[in-house]
Amino acid sequence: MLPTPSFLERLRQGVIVADGAMGTMLHRLGAPIAACFDRLNLDSPGLVLDVHRAFLEAGADLIETNTFGANRFKLAEHQSQDEVKDINRAAVRLAKQAIAETGRLAYVAGSVGPLGVRLAPLGRISPEQAFEAFYEQIGALIEAGAQVIILETFSDTNEIAEAVRAARAANPNIPVIASMTFTRDGATIYGDAPRDVTQLLAETGADVIGINCSTGPSQLARIAQTMRAVEPDVPICVMPNAGFPEQVGGRIMYPAAPEYFGDYALVLRDLGVSIIGGCCGTTPDHIRAIRRALADATRTAPIVLLPPETNGHDARLSPEAPSNLAQKLSAGQFVVTVEMSPPRSFNAQKVIASAQMLRDAGVDSVDVSDSPMARMRMSPWALCHMLQTELGLDTILHFPTRGRNLLRVQGDLLAAHALKVRNLFVCMGDPTAIGDYPDAFDKSDIVPSGLIRLIKHNLNTGKDQAGNSIGQPTSFLIGCALNLSPQDIDAEIKTLRKKIEAGADFALTQTVFEPEKVRAFLDRYEALHGPLTLPLL
Repeated sequence: MLPTPSFLERLRQGVIVADGAMGTMLHRLGAPIAACFDRLNLDSPGLVLDVHRAFLEAGADLIETNTFGANRFKLAEHQSQDEVKDINRAAVRLAKQAIAETGRLAYVAGSVGPLGVRLAPLGRISPEQAFEAFYEQIGALIEAGAQVIILETFSDTNEIAEAVRAARAANPNIPVIASMTFTRDGATIYGDAPRDVTQLLAETGADVIGINCSTGPSQLARIAQTMRAVEPDVPICVMPNAGFPEQVGGRIMYPAAPEYFGDYALVLRDLGVSIIGGCCGTTPDHIRAIRRALADATRTAPIVLLPPETNGHDARLSPEAPSNLAQKLSAGQFVVTVEMSPPRSFNAQKVIASAQMLRDAGVDSVDVSDSPMARMRMSPWALCHMLQTELGLDTILHFPTRGRNLLRVQGDLLAAHALKVRNLFVCMGDPTAIGDYPDAFDKSDIVPSGLIRLIKHNLNTGKDQAGNSIGQPTSFLIGCALNLSPQDIDAEIKTLRKKIEAGADFALTQTVFEPEKVRAFLDRYEALHGPLTLPLL
């Protein structure tokens, strides 16, 4: 049966025990790991009911609907994007049914996870599109009777802000829990420290702010300590993983035992946490251990926390001196660059000899392309390094985002910096379909404007995207691509503005044969935004 006090009233009466890992339990009960777990609300409702009953019988006061990925983008991966409302409504009905069958006093929380696609500027989804997707899912959950909305496992503060906004638009009075996740190094994958995340979550207007998933109770207790120090009056929700997942015998295992969760439940209670539950790997046994620990009036927390995490960086480290190209552009000097392609083999002597002729003719920099026309070539970093060390010639490294995930992007950039390459030209890159390997991987984790922002605001300030220190800031000069004769001038200008706002230092265009088109572009830009001050090659 549903509890009498409202959820917000219940928050003021003591700790609420939440449930554990829906996905973990569904898999244990036989759901294939590759299945669409959200569709089980329609296809195998008995499995979902069994999980809800188990957590309720273990002592949960709050159970989450099986809808973590039930948004149009995630469901599209399983051709179920047209069933968003049906899946979410069914999930609420199952949660209510489980409460009625067990006779527990419990609240139904509509679970909403990230969309599974990146928001601009790191991706192609606009805030408006994100809002619409969240509104569609949250509206269905509220309509079916969810009493709380829990936004969980978010990494992007911009995305979770859109989700909170959508919840408020769907029903201004619905209680909202906004919960973020952190990496092992104590920051989000976008580099936000716990203190900053706490402030940002509080600014969204969520009723409860929180942390979930991550690496286990110990880490989240320390972050909760920081949250409480930053926002002493806002209720906090903590739902850790059962430790950091490990692969044992081909299976993913979570090492944190139920007793360990019981100990940390007392730590979290003493920190003033209002909702305590579990995330990945947590079972009814973990929730039962939390319930027992909190119910034992004689039991005290056996763990003393270290000082809150600060995720700081050494401010004494400073970037290197600017490159020759950076100095010339800063001084407003005219610059001549020539594009060269790396060789098809590991022997670069012919290209180096050609570059020597260019240097002697007065070229300021050589920009080295990366797999032009999607043809296999030597890595351009190597050629840039050779031209710089053997000829003393300044180079610009073409750096396409296509075919690289975020791990490789950052590793490649650090490698380029280690080889003394300082000038970058960030672009999308040629599609593999036109080249020698049409079936090669052709996806990207980040769009050019997002990569420019990552370099400018992360690597060039001494940290990676996850907020981890890289020891010393990089000193990249960043160029962006620009089409001066586009079919749609306003659309190209809009894209250029994103790159400028992300931190682009200069723009590089294709060869231009019609000066009047350049003038038309520059005149239109000036009419919209004033004169273009970005150096233009």
